[in-house]
Amino acid sequence: MSEPYRRPPGEQRSEPPQNIATAIAEVSERATLLIHEEIELAKAEVTEKATKLVKGAVVGIAAGVFFVMALIFALVGCAWLLYYYLPGNDFTYFWGFFAMAVILVLLGALAGLIAAKAVKKSAPPVPNMAIEEARKIRETVSSHPGGSGDAAPPVGGES
Repeated sequence: MSEPYRRPPGEQRSEPPQNIATAIAEVSERATLLIHEEIELAKAEVTEKATKLVKGAVVGIAAGVFFVMALIFALVGCAWLLYYYLPGNDFTYFWGFFAMAVILVLLGALAGLIAAKAVKKSAPPVPNMAIEEARKIRETVSSHPGGSGDAAPPVGGES
């Protein structure tokens, strides 16, 4: 008997575009914020990995110094050993040099292992967490169909 209330054509058209514009602005702001956060995450992750890489390189350089020093001590020890076997004195100084060379070799090996582990862990410095977050966001956005028959019935429509 009575017909449902219908808005005048001017009102019906002005309200939805305003809501759509607000929704688009909000989505745009959130997307911008999300992109900025992903960029910051990538920067932080790359900085962390680069720091680990530099630390590994420094420890590797220390390992190289230990091995060079061990070589020097071994060569000096060999020189003292040759001196010992040459006719003459009963000096036994060379054992100290060999002991120092062994200690430096062990320290160099330990530092080399630590450096290799640190470099392997951090190289290459790729922001894996940021890439994974971006992949999840893309999957979330692409899994929601935009206008595939799930539309709500029009406001003020006939029943």
